[in-house]
Amino acid sequence: MKRQVKAVSQSDRKKNPIMRFAAALKKNWQLYLMAAPAVVLLFCFAYMPMGGLVIAFKKYNFKMGIWGSPWMDPWYKNFELLFKNNTAALNAIRNTILLNFLFIGCGTVFALALSLAFNEITNKYIKKLTQSFSFLPYFISTVVVGIFVTGLLGYENGVINRIITSFGGEKIAFYMEAKWWPLILLIVNIWKGAGYSAVVYLATISGFDSGYYEAAKIDGASKWQQVWYISLPLLKPTVITLTLLSVGKIMNADFGLFYNVTGDMPTLYATTDVLDTYIYRALRQLGDIGISSATGFFQSVVGFVLVLVSNKVARKYEDSAALF
Repeated sequence: MKRQVKAVSQSDRKKNPIMRFAAALKKNWQLYLMAAPAVVLLFCFAYMPMGGLVIAFKKYNFKMGIWGSPWMDPWYKNFELLFKNNTAALNAIRNTILLNFLFIGCGTVFALALSLAFNEITNKYIKKLTQSFSFLPYFISTVVVGIFVTGLLGYENGVINRIITSFGGEKIAFYMEAKWWPLILLIVNIWKGAGYSAVVYLATISGFDSGYYEAAKIDGASKWQQVWYISLPLLKPTVITLTLLSVGKIMNADFGLFYNVTGDMPTLYATTDVLDTYIYRALRQLGDIGISSATGFFQSVVGFVLVLVSNKVARKYEDSAALF
């Protein structure tokens, strides 16, 4: 009888999530203690501010505060003001989506090419040196990058315009013509971020079984065939996972890139104004926290839906690459 009661209690403990967590906490309390500061910071900076989402549905008044401010009538009026006859907001949404898709697609291709090229370098010192140089731009502030780009594209003393005039051409007013900037921002984004992604892919490649490549060499496969039939298929789960993470932030743009590199020039808003810069201007110039909060809420909801849809699509093609 005692054995039966003991067996039942152990079974109940396995089924009870609280008891299971308590057992794990007792066994791995050192690891949970190490994770505690990160969990507290995550709660403070990622979950507590979510209470402020109510501002998107209120006519915010600084004196009354978040909870004292009156509700909008109707409740969706801030969203209506955002989208109804607001060409600037619609232009910012379009630019955010199109430019992020461009960055994800081209950035992934360049990062993959860079990682595969690094993998072919046999000298370990040269390999480390090239990786370090490609990784370095990731840590450079966008403020510094903006100054660097200005030195290249300036109308009077810009390096590129000096080269053009030296060959008898006419100067280009880059900061007055919006058509050039999708390409310029793409180049800056790849230069700044491709090295970081390439190191991630290279770490994945280093974990591949070398037997695949040895067997391919015996069969007479060329380097390109090894890349196409071995490296790329094995990299697919990692590519999908990183792409899913990027898709989740597709409604969020790199504020530093779009604000500092373009110099916040109004003449470039047609192709460079994104939701983040639009929110910043709405908050700085109009002081309208309600519309700014509604825009941020819209970004979060769309990003959440895109992650769910993208994850479901990814699960159909590569189950192991899905996030959840």
